[in-house]
Amino acid sequence: MKVDIQVPSAGESVTEAIVAAIMKENGTFVSKEEEILELETDKVNQVLYAPEAGVLHLTVSVDDVVTPNQIIGYVDTEGKGEAASPSAAKKEEKKAEAPTPPKKEVAGGGARKSPESFVASLGKETPAAAPPPSKPAQSKAPLQAGQTRKRMSGLRRTIAKRLVEVKNTTAMLTTFNEVDMSAVMEIRSREKDLFLKKHDVKLGFMSFFVKSCVAALKELPDVNGFIDGDEIVYNDGCHISISVSTPKGLMVPVLRNAEKLSFAGVEKGIQEFAAKAREGKISIEDLQGGTFTITNGGVFGSMLSTPIINPPQSAILGMHNIVQRAVVVDGKIEIRPMMYLALSYDHRIVDGKEAVTFLVRVKEMLEKPERLLLGETDG
Repeated sequence: MKVDIQVPSAGESVTEAIVAAIMKENGTFVSKEEEILELETDKVNQVLYAPEAGVLHLTVSVDDVVTPNQIIGYVDTEGKGEAASPSAAKKEEKKAEAPTPPKKEVAGGGARKSPESFVASLGKETPAAAPPPSKPAQSKAPLQAGQTRKRMSGLRRTIAKRLVEVKNTTAMLTTFNEVDMSAVMEIRSREKDLFLKKHDVKLGFMSFFVKSCVAALKELPDVNGFIDGDEIVYNDGCHISISVSTPKGLMVPVLRNAEKLSFAGVEKGIQEFAAKAREGKISIEDLQGGTFTITNGGVFGSMLSTPIINPPQSAILGMHNIVQRAVVVDGKIEIRPMMYLALSYDHRIVDGKEAVTFLVRVKEMLEKPERLLLGETDG
């Protein structure tokens, strides 16, 4: 029995995929649920598994473009399927008819009806129309010594395309502030062991930032909305996209309804996404529906940057490196752990006053995190 291998649906926004790798060759025996090939979409990579045990027959090759629900091969459960032999292919080629030689154009545009028409047409022959110029192939720069080429992945092409689109279609601005991380670091240092013992997850900085942003988003709903044509769409829930770096590129899985999550819930969600990223198992559903993004360039040592908005969202918060700096506190110079914050926003929907206010609220929550713990940010 032949069991079809079908390209699975990967969400409404995914219309095609590329065959990135083939793990099992045609004619080999595969077990049920064994990996047979990997598909690459503009969001994630997805592995296809054998639907049944049997002999594998694929009709696609690496780099072929496929679409959702397309049949790309089958598994012969009786093990009797055979791939088309080379001799059969040659016979088919021989059946093809040889091309007929092109007919010569007759000067004057048609058959001459009389000698007089022939004489009249002399000197007036119209040359055959030249074929339309073909579109020149895109030239590639010749490789120099020590250079190699590698095809961009679908994810990387999409990231590049969207970054350019954001710059061209939004009125993006960035506002900056700095935050004293002393209070957050003191709480982490004091409570980390108990937190880990109780929740089986480490207490990180991200949960403080997520809860601070949720508080600010409730106060300033425009930052949590987006533009759709001539309308503004507001979101009731705060679905926070968290930037995660993977070997295949940057991904932004979504913590849904972060306003309902505890600190432990946020940390567990982030831990789960990190594990999925390492294993290459982040799904389309994990990446959809975000309303606001947080990115942490500080883990790579970034001191300051202007993050680019994750469309269709209207704003993104950039975290940066924590550095011990001299600051003035109550009229005295003290050494404090300071972090620069950056909020990039779409000025078409978010005014400068709102953007600055949002960042100030986040700063206030982080410098006095007891307000988060006491629930003063609700409502």
